[in-house]
Amino acid sequence: MNDLVKQLLKTEERINYLLQIKDHSNWGNLDGFKQNCDELKHSVYDHTEEQFAAAIRKLNESISFLEERAEEHLAPMERVRIVRSAQRFTLKDILENVYEDYTELGGEEDANIDPAMICAKATIVRKIKNKPYTASVMVIGQECGHGEEYRNGGSCRPEGNAKALRYMKVAETEGIPIHFYIFTPGSYPVEEYPGAAQQIARNIYAMTKLRVPMISMISEGGSGGAEAIGLSDFRMMTSHGYYSVISPEGAAAIEGKIREGSKVPKELIEVCADRLRLTAEDNLKNRTIDRIIYEPPMGARKDDFSFFSKLRSEMLRATDKVVLSTKSFSALRTYEIRRKKNQKETEELQLEVPWDLNKDEIKRLISLRSKKYHDMGRNGFTGNTEATDGIYTLAKVKTEKVYYTLRYDIMKNHRRQVKKVLTDVSGEGSVMLKRITEPINALMDLWSKRKTERPQRLITYSGGQPEKPRRKDPLELTDTYTSPLANEDRTVTCPNAEKHGCKDLWIPDLYGEFAGVCETCGHHFPLEHEWYLENIFDSGSLRQLNLDISSGNPLGYTGFSERLQASKNKTGRHSGNMIFHAKVNGIQIIVSMLYSDFRNGTVGSAEGEKFAQACALAKRKKRPLLAYVHTTGGIRIQEGTLGVIQMPKCTMAVREYIDSGGLYLVVYDNNSYAGPVASFLGCSPYQFAIRSSRIGFAGPRVIRETTGTEIPPNYHSARNALKRGNIQGIWDRREFRKNLYKALMTMGSPSLYYR
Repeated sequence: MNDLVKQLLKTEERINYLLQIKDHSNWGNLDGFKQNCDELKHSVYDHTEEQFAAAIRKLNESISFLEERAEEHLAPMERVRIVRSAQRFTLKDILENVYEDYTELGGEEDANIDPAMICAKATIVRKIKNKPYTASVMVIGQECGHGEEYRNGGSCRPEGNAKALRYMKVAETEGIPIHFYIFTPGSYPVEEYPGAAQQIARNIYAMTKLRVPMISMISEGGSGGAEAIGLSDFRMMTSHGYYSVISPEGAAAIEGKIREGSKVPKELIEVCADRLRLTAEDNLKNRTIDRIIYEPPMGARKDDFSFFSKLRSEMLRATDKVVLSTKSFSALRTYEIRRKKNQKETEELQLEVPWDLNKDEIKRLISLRSKKYHDMGRNGFTGNTEATDGIYTLAKVKTEKVYYTLRYDIMKNHRRQVKKVLTDVSGEGSVMLKRITEPINALMDLWSKRKTERPQRLITYSGGQPEKPRRKDPLELTDTYTSPLANEDRTVTCPNAEKHGCKDLWIPDLYGEFAGVCETCGHHFPLEHEWYLENIFDSGSLRQLNLDISSGNPLGYTGFSERLQASKNKTGRHSGNMIFHAKVNGIQIIVSMLYSDFRNGTVGSAEGEKFAQACALAKRKKRPLLAYVHTTGGIRIQEGTLGVIQMPKCTMAVREYIDSGGLYLVVYDNNSYAGPVASFLGCSPYQFAIRSSRIGFAGPRVIRETTGTEIPPNYHSARNALKRGNIQGIWDRREFRKNLYKALMTMGSPSLYYR
């Protein structure tokens, strides 16, 4: 009878699971089955074993039928509930069932540095020609746990992501593959050092060039939290998982303009989950993942041992595939891997693929990774990129590469080496001559008499010619543009008037001569992006690039095409990112500007592609790259993971530019939040902010709703960002041009064209 009771409890667990997935609705008479289960539990000894077994069998048949029906018509939001279920498998379950042995690093359980992030040195046995071979791997992933509060639901704090980065470096040193497992709704929004956004940016930046194979598996992938360990050479996703730019609840709150504290309608959440295209099939279609790992009906749970066996085979096969892609002679072995896909999932590969890579293979691995992420997201916009716009442009790009390499890498470097040799020879000659002449000079001093120096005449001039007019400082603002706000004939009160006693400001002065800055306290009022275009750079030096790249609606997000067209009509531009050539006191630079008028400066496929092209151009011409962020609201949610993928894609482009010797400067203004700050902006070694700007990972509302704590009004201020070490300095708008020129002259490597 005890075995039958255990079967009944298992059946009750299946009913509760279905109730959770269906959001506790009475779908398929689940409430009735739940009641039947309760009645059987309370009347165990009122039935014979045969009667009790028959009742359980009948109940199981009904539940199995409902599970089949539910699996056939799973809604996207139901998949989200599956991965959030307490019955879902976790990283600890994977470590126990996929790997032979493991040692957790950085602490265990609630004594961990961050219990939401687990790093472990694990061993896995590979069968090669029916012989077992033990291989070491580094396993890194979020652990959401089975209800433990200290796991924080898989939401990692900055120190958790820092721990992950530390052990990525350990794996790189040891030359072993890394297996990433993503189980997170998103990162925990904490701005204190090292800062949520900046730490994610550091992780992504490091992963672009890690010299070991990296494989990732996504169960629950929430935006920047997923990308913190998501950049890999082969990306897989479970069939019942989700990978999204934002949670469906968050998207519904934004789309429905729900006030803080108000309940988001359930129907709107369901609609947004569908619009975000967050399922595995959607992501495979959009090429943001490489493969789907299929689960049993209604998703794999913590005791699905057949699924763990399949997962083990998939991780081994993916690692072999990545390693083989780096080999010079791999055609037959690659064919063998492809052939095995159609055979039993648990069958091991009968071929030898050593996982250690030599220097040439590492170089090929990084090159393939670069190509992979540069190509990602290119189906999310319209228009041709510079590198693919016809044979003429392609020839032009190739010619420029040769020309600038010869001019700045070879000829200039040769001149520099010759000059260095001459300087060294001259220095040695001076020392030798001094040693020879020293005795002679000393002898002459003994015989010569010290001559008395006559006082010098002081020549004074008193002329009647007028003083020459003072020459204008070329580093002052060019002052060729005045804000239209200056046309209003009224006054405005500075927000710091009570604290600093600021007088009311007459608007024509404030937005004209004062450049939008309070003369008393230095508060910066917002200015339109055109002001910066005209006043910061040399007059007439701007030349815009890639004007035909246009933002689109790749997911067919309902109602977004009309809103996108309205932004295009309003600005006369096709995307929220302008890239252009410009000069600062004669120094040529490449500029990428995210501006507020176009979808609040959010980044989608078009914006990411333009940024990557700006990096490539700056790298090719050896010019500095400035990312001026007039405003960015983060990643554009209407593009789903095609937007999210811009984080690793653009960081890859930045890393390659910086590694080539480029100078990458970032200047934040107004509001700069979320994905861009947590990737290609936050990875810059030189980040500055205009005074009165706000910088962070998540806005005040998200922080309050996520952490349950109230934050001070100045939590995201530039001054606090400077104190936390997230930026390197604060600039006054009136000194922007001078500070920018100073940075261009004092920062960066000797390989820039003007050095």
